[in-house]
Amino acid sequence: MIDYVSVFIFFFAVIDPVGTIPVFIAVTSRFDEKVKRKIALKAVLVATGVLLFFIIAGEVILTAIEIPLPAFEIAGGIILFMFAITMIFGDSKPDEEIGMVRNDSETAIFPLAIPSLASPGAMLAAVLLTKNSTFSILEQVQTAGVMISVLAIAFIFMLAASWIHRFIGNSGSSIISRVMGMILAAVATNSVLSGVKIYFEL
Repeated sequence: MIDYVSVFIFFFAVIDPVGTIPVFIAVTSRFDEKVKRKIALKAVLVATGVLLFFIIAGEVILTAIEIPLPAFEIAGGIILFMFAITMIFGDSKPDEEIGMVRNDSETAIFPLAIPSLASPGAMLAAVLLTKNSTFSILEQVQTAGVMISVLAIAFIFMLAASWIHRFIGNSGSSIISRVMGMILAAVATNSVLSGVKIYFEL
């Protein structure tokens, strides 16, 4: 059995449903409530498909190009750490991705599904938390279920976006995003240490 709490926190940090709320509001500002619901559903379905692809095929692709999983775990941990640093010290997730909305086409795919929900950090997490050498098929299915539950929470948050945003505001979203960055930095450091331990057989 997987540690549901730690896996949930990991995915909650990298997917960041709360930080997606201002992005969703910006993307859907011109639409009525019915269209907003369709956009939210489409974004979550696309993000789910992308992340499930990485769960199923991520390690297979690495094996095909002969990259050992510990090396990917170390690289993934470094990238996740850099991602966490940008969440803490750089533009917060809402600020950065709302900027994308202003400069690019406002669609459910970009930036809402990718990279807001299916972020690079989430893609790496999907691979690292479903290693075939460490986790059984049942445990990988459980991890996928936890990931989907976080995406379901993101969907609920988007449906209630207007009310939540009035309550916490952009500043509240930024604070939560930075706290998630701190958690993610710790998880990323642990990933690097784990990869080093396995690679050097310590």
